[in-house]
Amino acid sequence: MKKQLLAVLFGSALVLGACGGGGDNGADDATENGGEDQTEEQTGDNGDTGDGGGETAGGVNASEAKKYFKQSCAGCHGADLSGNNGPNLQTIGSQYSKDQILNIIKNGKGAMPGNMASGEEAETIAAWLATKK
Repeated sequence: MKKQLLAVLFGSALVLGACGGGGDNGADDATENGGEDQTEEQTGDNGDTGDGGGETAGGVNASEAKKYFKQSCAGCHGADLSGNNGPNLQTIGSQYSKDQILNIIKNGKGAMPGNMASGEEAETIAAWLATKK
């Protein structure tokens, strides 16, 4: 029984540790992700071309949104939005509106804790994710 309890506690700590973060200054991001970030910036998300930054069709600053997402969300949802421990977000905008996504970021949903991002960061992430259709 003690072994099972320890296994559950260890597993929980591992999952929660992966979802935390945000304290990284981003200096090693390209090497930690095997260079994925460089490719994403060059090709954009979902096949769009360009530098991956600037304004999107929805009027969202994609480079800022990606920066905030990387700090607060990529640990669970993956740098490419494909999902690691958390669900795939590549087409989340077809399921939820910006306001619904913002509500999930602020209040959590399922295993996701609330307040993973707040204020302008949460707004920017939600607006960007809402464009992912």
